[in-house]
Amino acid sequence: MIEKLSTWLVSYKRPLLIITALLAVLFPWIFSSKYVLRIAILCLMYCMLCVSLNLMAGILGQISFGHAAFWGIGAYTAAILSKNYGWNGVAALFMAALVAGLFGLLLSLPVMHLKGYYFTIVTMVFCQIIRVIEINWMTLTNGPLGIMAIPKISLFGVTLKSQRAYFYVILFLLVVTTIIVQKIIHSRMGYAILAIRDDELAAGAMGINVFKYKVYAIVISSMLAGAAGCFYSLYTSYIDPSCFTNAISNNMLVMVIFGGLGNVFGSFFGATVLTILPEVLRGFSEYRQLVYGALLVLLMLVRPDGLFGSVNFKYIEQRLTWKKEKIGGDGHE
Repeated sequence: MIEKLSTWLVSYKRPLLIITALLAVLFPWIFSSKYVLRIAILCLMYCMLCVSLNLMAGILGQISFGHAAFWGIGAYTAAILSKNYGWNGVAALFMAALVAGLFGLLLSLPVMHLKGYYFTIVTMVFCQIIRVIEINWMTLTNGPLGIMAIPKISLFGVTLKSQRAYFYVILFLLVVTTIIVQKIIHSRMGYAILAIRDDELAAGAMGINVFKYKVYAIVISSMLAGAAGCFYSLYTSYIDPSCFTNAISNNMLVMVIFGGLGNVFGSFFGATVLTILPEVLRGFSEYRQLVYGALLVLLMLVRPDGLFGSVNFKYIEQRLTWKKEKIGGDGHE
């Protein structure tokens, strides 16, 4: 069923992209409810986080339970700069991405020779260390009280206040993030990263600089998460250490695995479904977590690679193109 759906998606890729783009642009005008728009904004933000995490976990093959740390670093950087120093949203966004990328670099340098669950454990510890800093560095982060009254995003002297405006901001950031990750995947860097994921020793024997490309993937992934953190802090106007825990990292990773490791469309699907599902089940509050957990367990039993984890959209597109050329050639003869 998934294979048939994937083939259908590739067959009608262009009209589906046009329809999706139109729906995305018109969505805030079709659904004016603040609650619906808030859920939609969260969906887009988690899509951005999952696409960035997929670069590290799915494309590079380094499972991370610490992605929320980079999200939090970006959020705190933007909050401190905008509230204490009057930085506008665009400047705060770039600085949040740079600071998160710096922490990604600092994390990647000493752990590049680790893989498997060793790397995973380090990312868990890293996330906890960042949270301890957020809780205890009172003069910088205001500790467990968090940072309140964070200024809203300001563009060209206009302060954004409506849900509709923030929907378009995060939609733009998601599009940019997706383009960046897609460009990386289909570039020389992306092929090198995939080779490292499949067989690190063989990649090294082929002359691929394993250390360099691992660092690139982790730094870019952390920068994109930092940018999402900037948006989150300026959108909510309040952050505290409880927003960036290991549990949040686990949720992000579950979304990526649910949609399919190494598949950008899967990241969109997993983030959207697992953001909306708890809201749909809110009326069954006593059984919500039970149903949520049972669905995930069932998925792992049926499709351990995630819904779209084993789907190669590029191969499907090439196969369909070959079939069309063959049919055209036969008809011409």
